[in-house]
Amino acid sequence: MAVIQSAGCVNPPYLIPAESARAEIIINKSRFLTTVSLAKTVDQAREAIAASRAEFPKANHHVYGFRVGFGRTVTEGMSDDGEPSGTAGRPTMAVLRGSNVGDIVLVTVRFFGGIKLGAGGLVRAYTESAQASLSLLKTELKVERQVVGIELPYSFYKTAKLLISAHDGDIVDETFAAQVTIIARFARPDLARFSAEVVDRSAGQVTPIVLD
Repeated sequence: MAVIQSAGCVNPPYLIPAESARAEIIINKSRFLTTVSLAKTVDQAREAIAASRAEFPKANHHVYGFRVGFGRTVTEGMSDDGEPSGTAGRPTMAVLRGSNVGDIVLVTVRFFGGIKLGAGGLVRAYTESAQASLSLLKTELKVERQVVGIELPYSFYKTAKLLISAHDGDIVDETFAAQVTIIARFARPDLARFSAEVVDRSAGQVTPIVLD
């Protein structure tokens, strides 16, 4: 497996797979079955590759490429898995790089049909396979999120919940004791606005604290 890691840098929001997609093409009796899915970590990418091997143990090749992260903070991996060097993993990675999708893993299994495709034919086949699966892929925008803790009096509870909803936050947990403690998650761009409004509406009595 070849792995390339780029230099660190904070990325803006980027597209990621919203769900898995699968496509199949037949070329000169060889069957190419490609599955593309979300991989937030290298370990998740490896799990997807292992799952493909388990699902299709009789396939001749399990060619893959993955891109964890996006832009300047991305870790890439690819493999020809027994195909001639450069004919499978590289064209797969080229399609992934051109997709503008991050946190993605793509595995193409090949069932050999008895007719050799040649180097050029393999490059075209794996390119077309990857493109076919990506054409079916649904994506969504990945936005970095942060978790905050909010300790507040009961009198401010209803207002806090309304503000969380107004700023597209998600309540993770609530604890009711002498005061109410709310654990909530926000997209980074929304958190600063939410925090400022909470402080303002509570006259400085309530201040959200970032927990991660």
